[in-house]
Amino acid sequence: MIDTHYRWVIVAAGGLLGCIAIGAMFALPVFLLPISKDTGWSVTGISTAMTVGFLALAFASMFWGSLSDRWGPRPVVLTGSVLLAASLALASLATSLVAFQFVFGLVVGASVAAIFAPMMACVTGWFDTHRSLAVSLVSAGMGMAPMTMSPFAAWLITMHDWRTSLQIIALVVAVVMIPVSLLVRRAPALEAGGDASSAADEPQESMTTREVLRSPQFIILCLTNFFCCATHSGPIFHTVSYAITCGIPMIAAVTIYSIEGLAGMGGRVAFGILGDRFGAKHILVLGLFAQAFGALAYIFTGGLASFYIVAALFGFIYAGVMPLYAVIARENFPLRMMGTVIGGTAMAGSLGMALGPVAGGLIYDTFASYTWLYVGSWGIGLGAFLIAMTFRPVPKSREAAMAAA
Repeated sequence: MIDTHYRWVIVAAGGLLGCIAIGAMFALPVFLLPISKDTGWSVTGISTAMTVGFLALAFASMFWGSLSDRWGPRPVVLTGSVLLAASLALASLATSLVAFQFVFGLVVGASVAAIFAPMMACVTGWFDTHRSLAVSLVSAGMGMAPMTMSPFAAWLITMHDWRTSLQIIALVVAVVMIPVSLLVRRAPALEAGGDASSAADEPQESMTTREVLRSPQFIILCLTNFFCCATHSGPIFHTVSYAITCGIPMIAAVTIYSIEGLAGMGGRVAFGILGDRFGAKHILVLGLFAQAFGALAYIFTGGLASFYIVAALFGFIYAGVMPLYAVIARENFPLRMMGTVIGGTAMAGSLGMALGPVAGGLIYDTFASYTWLYVGSWGIGLGAFLIAMTFRPVPKSREAAMAAA
């Protein structure tokens, strides 16, 4: 029987850890110009650290996820928290651009990856009921980063130089994340009696890691997440610039991103509730279809009010679908492999996220317009929808698979 009280502690811990970790990484855009002014490093060079961070986050996700399957989530999350605090402090001391790119990009990105996949995997194992809602709440906590850590970073930079500000954030990471990581526990099914104790109740328990990673279901899940993230990454990154090209002042244009983020908070909770009621796969498929047309809707915007409406709709949808991948993974693969599976899907999604900013920039430089970015996002979004439509649940047992054959 799952502890109905402590499982919500796991949810709160996951949301808080994710918020601070992701918020620390996303402090870089806030510090971008102050760093450039102080050091003389180019804005492009400093921004490259963020690109490196995304790639590090992508490729480290499966590594940390696999370790959490082997060791449990607590030592992995604790290691990531210590490494994140140390790397932020070291980045504040960097005297060359290359050193900054290495420490802030590679090490910080890899540290953040130690939080996301292991915590998502951990939460899915703690819940038999309300699983979609629980995962969505953790995701919502992570989504709070732009509304909490980013303003905090902006406040710090008004009072201190960027090095001191980054050191303060490193201190916050250490003081908050390290103790909170000690609250994290393995799911009871694995903690109490190892893998075998729940074998009778575990779906697809007899699958090996090799079989999981080569299964059509895992491949489809990764491809869907890749195309899903590629759909919304371009619009997320370029919409403020697009609004400015439409004649909207910069200060007002930035608020469009805030509206999108706020709507995303509601979307995560709403899609979680819907996923529990109607099934995560059905809601994901519908959400992907809606996301494609949400991206396309941007080409019909002009004034600030229309941007607000579309941003709220788009943010609600794309943020809402993201937690459902972890729920579908839990429904189809053994609990003992959740870190590996969710790490793999997170890697695919992060690679998809890395495409949007570059593709949008190339499109604008070529056509002097963002129209084809949103049309392209619509097409990619439909691709994600069609791929998700091909997903079929993994048979519950080898006997069922043989019967189906």
